[in-house]
Amino acid sequence: MTILSKILYVFPTLILLLVFSNLFWLIINPSFLPLFTLFICLYIIPLLVYRIHQYFYPNLEGISYLKGKEYNPWWGTQQIQIIYNSFSFLEKILHLVPGLFSLWLRLWGAKIGKNVYWVPTVSILDRPLIEVGDGVIIGHHTVFCSHNVKPKKDNLIVFTKKIKVGNYAFISGDVGLAPGVEIEDKAFVPYGEKLYPRVKLKANKTENDNSLSTQVKEN
Repeated sequence: MTILSKILYVFPTLILLLVFSNLFWLIINPSFLPLFTLFICLYIIPLLVYRIHQYFYPNLEGISYLKGKEYNPWWGTQQIQIIYNSFSFLEKILHLVPGLFSLWLRLWGAKIGKNVYWVPTVSILDRPLIEVGDGVIIGHHTVFCSHNVKPKKDNLIVFTKKIKVGNYAFISGDVGLAPGVEIEDKAFVPYGEKLYPRVKLKANKTENDNSLSTQVKEN
């Protein structure tokens, strides 16, 4: 691990310490100020650290290795986001205000269109690496995972690529989207569908077609 990797490895622990300190402060001194600083710790500091990290390490897509002397930017962004992947209720709260979750994702670098409907149980593991068009509906327990890790000899290789969803696509429940998946405008993803890396999903030919969607693997 590089020095920066080691620093970001303990970043989630530092956030937890700040949160617990603010909770203790709130208990002994119930007031607006500890509530405000708690909000800063949970939502502003991770986002601010990500924006600074992104300024110096802007490219997250492609193939990289976790072991070695070179810093892996994807690893850093994962550590910064891990609090939301571990405590999903922090983002579920944002769904209570229309449009707030989409705004939140945009702040992380995602490209999100207008009038996107997110079910609160959606799981996004790589917030900067998704593009969602206008009017998209995303169902229960859909998972966006824009990375794939696998062993290679004595190292771990990471493949990262944006997941792209076209305008007015409909994604049913329990759907898994892997890195590089592209869903065409107005396409329908059936319940329980698992789309493998770099698969392109075309729109339905007709509403009565028994094959609800067509998958094309990118060469």
